Parts: sequence; structure tokens; C-alpha cells
Amino acid sequence: MRVKRAQLDPGMRLEEWDEGTPVSYDRAMFNELASLRFLEAHAHAAIVGPVGVGKTFLAHALGHLACQQGYEVMALRSDRMLKILKQARLDRTYDEEMDKFLAVDLLILDDFGLDAMDPVESRDSHEIITERDRKGSIIVTSNRGPDEWLGMFADPVRAQSAIDRFTSRAYDLVMEGESYRQRLKPTVMDRVGSGHKEVNLVN
Repeated sequence: MRVKRAQLDPGMRLEEWDEGTPVSYDRAMFNELASLRFLEAHAHAAIVGPVGVGKTFLAHALGHLACQQGYEVMALRSDRMLKILKQARLDRTYDEEMDKFLAVDLLILDDFGLDAMDPVESRDSHEIITERDRKGSIIVTSNRGPDEWLGMFADPVRAQSAIDRFTSRAYDLVMEGESYRQRLKPTVMDRVGSGHKEVNLVN
């Protein structure tokens, strides 16, 4: 039930991680995060790296571990969270929706800082980060390093306040390597002995 409420991908569990993936990251740092001590301390984590290296996978894997230990988790894309809060303003349910993001033990925000935020989105991001400071943990995945997040906010003052609070209590896990998705590309089957009939296409 916790996993279902958290909206975690059921296939993104630690035991499903392919160790043959051509990706490098600090294993000791990840093991520290997997101990979940950062949740006990209300600390955060930034999982940063290029597209396709498994940032979301490891974030969700940590979410699964947290659920197994009885923590309440919520996982969603950052842009989805901001759209929910924008709509909540129109529906007059803003406080209710905001409380959902603040109440969980671990909030996983995928693709943070992917697009520039408008003033309303900047205020909401600032609110989430500052209100969860020392009260709950956040895992952020991003293609951009924290030093680049400043330019994604519409308000530099709010940006500096939020980013400083987050980074001062965050573990940094940097991932490097080739896109794992390229290994999943469909290829032409080897038809020798496969029983498949070749089809000749004529232009």
C-alpha cells in the first residue's frame, strides 16, 4: 500500500538494477543513502547526471527501501507537482495539495530544473524546499547540477534561499556514463534457425 501511494515504479527496485550498465557513480555514497540514515536526519539527496544513466531508477529504488522500512514516500516529476499546485489554486485546494507534499517522509522529485520556472512555480518550489527543511527529506534527480538551478527560478532571491537550504543538507550522487536506454533499442533478430521467414521489400 505504501508503494502504491508513493507512485513508485514497481520495476525500479534495487534488485532489478543491472550492474553491467556502463554507468559510474560513487558506490559508497549510494550505500550510505541506501542505509536510509539520511531520512532519520531529515537530510536530502541530489542525483545528478546526463540523460538515461539511471537517476530515476536509483531514486525510486531508494523509495522502495524507504517504504519497506515504514516511511511514507511520494514520487513524481517536478513539472507534474508544479502543475498540480497551479490547478489547486484554481480549485481552491492549494493548502490541501501542498500539505500532501509536506506530510510524507520522503519526497522524490524527478527532472528538477529541467525547464525555467515562472514566478508562481518558483514560489511553489521555494515553499516546498523551505517548508521541508529539517522536517522531511527530498531526493531530486536532475540533468543539471545544483549550481545551474539558480537560473531556473524566476526570482533569484527565492532561488538562493531554496537552493542554499537544500544543498547545505544534501548528499550529492553524480552519475556518469552512456545512456542505458540505448541498450534497450530494438534490433533486427538473428533469423538463422529462428524459424522466421525473410520478407524481401521492393522499392
